[in-house]
Amino acid sequence: MSATMIKEFRLPDLGEGLTESEIVAWKVAVGDTVALNQIIAEVETAKAVVELPSPFAGVITALHEQPGTVVEVGKPIVSFEVEGDDGGSGTAGGGGTDAPAKREPNLVGYGAVLEGSGRPARRARSFAAPAVSAAPAAAVVEHVHAAPAVETVAAAPVVPVAGPVETRPAPHSAERPRSTPPVRKLAKDLGVDLAAVTGTGEFGLITREDVHNFVVGGDLPVAPRDLAGVSAQGQAPAQGERETRTPIKGVRKFTAAAMVSSAFTAPHVTEFLTIDVTPTMELLAKLKASRAFAGYKLTPLTLVSKAVLIALRNHPTLNTRWDEARQEIVQYNYVNLGIAAATPRGLTVPNIKDADRMSLLELSTALTELTDTARAGKTSPANLSGGTISITNIGVFGIDSGTPILNPGEAAILALGAVRKMPWEYQDEVALRQVMTLSLSFDHRLVDGEQGSRFLQDLGAILSDPGMALAMV
Repeated sequence: MSATMIKEFRLPDLGEGLTESEIVAWKVAVGDTVALNQIIAEVETAKAVVELPSPFAGVITALHEQPGTVVEVGKPIVSFEVEGDDGGSGTAGGGGTDAPAKREPNLVGYGAVLEGSGRPARRARSFAAPAVSAAPAAAVVEHVHAAPAVETVAAAPVVPVAGPVETRPAPHSAERPRSTPPVRKLAKDLGVDLAAVTGTGEFGLITREDVHNFVVGGDLPVAPRDLAGVSAQGQAPAQGERETRTPIKGVRKFTAAAMVSSAFTAPHVTEFLTIDVTPTMELLAKLKASRAFAGYKLTPLTLVSKAVLIALRNHPTLNTRWDEARQEIVQYNYVNLGIAAATPRGLTVPNIKDADRMSLLELSTALTELTDTARAGKTSPANLSGGTISITNIGVFGIDSGTPILNPGEAAILALGAVRKMPWEYQDEVALRQVMTLSLSFDHRLVDGEQGSRFLQDLGAILSDPGMALAMV
């Protein structure tokens, strides 16, 4: 005999240990019938907009958060009415039956469902939090027979502890300040003692914003409503106000934190090289006209990306990472090539996995897919992490050179300037040539000046004479 149950879906960690996401839009409404893995919402993490699939097939009974709301990982966002068994299968505990627990369908992208009827118990922690029921997990199963049960789903399950849960002490406890691993890493990189920072998050949780506020002007918490452009009294700015405030969140918030961390952590050095790229532009025109590249999108960035990958073979120090915790230099034996992309939501740096193994045709296809996906705001968190070296094309904005900031965890980033026709020395005469400036920033802990200079020199040699690539392969 079957019965309906109410199941609650909590916001999962959508990748890289992110602690919160913003509900951008709901694709369903209360009363809608949805299928397993049907897209029910768009949520924006600190890196990208992600489509959230349904973990259940059933009827939507409640949407707990409104669009525009920033929700912490683990908080309930939607409830479903689904078909269930009277025996309580699929819930925690055994419910007094020897029958195995019913296995729920797997939610694509969020890991396998746990086997068996039990759930892993989490170690009790001692910081402040609201009181929870002291009933053991088995009591949840008994509750199924009396009234509709509520079951939660999340990427990192928030589960009842098998036994009474102690109430947590007041915040004045002498234990370490409450924060998440990414925040502790940020504080370490910036040299901030978390014990001196006042947390403005729930139950005194120290957030990234608290750390940055402490660095900028001391421990001065900012009211969240003020950040949203609303006064503490809940009044929106009147028309004609001299200032407009925009919430710092999503991609912009993540980019700001990453750039501050990089600037304070890695000693940047930037070198410049202006070269004659007329042969490369002529090669580009020939490739576009060839049958082999018909239908492919080829740009100067395509050829520069290939040249970078070739030059890296002789200069592997530019494809490394500084591991502060273990005091080691990590040498990558692959290249995940990051490409800075300006999107309506802000700057992102998605990367092409194993770009060094790609042919020019494959690289062209990957670049086109990367930029199209980024501009549509659909880049997955996985493709926004794990980069090993990056390129930013400032030439598309008519800029000749700059001093790009390193993407955190990378040793180098190359900025491409605009290609301009300029008088240039050519075969002992002055001729009108196509000229570009390359700007290379690198982490001086990992890359010496000589190593950075020789890489830039080799890259310039390839772009000035693409035939030189044959001598470097």
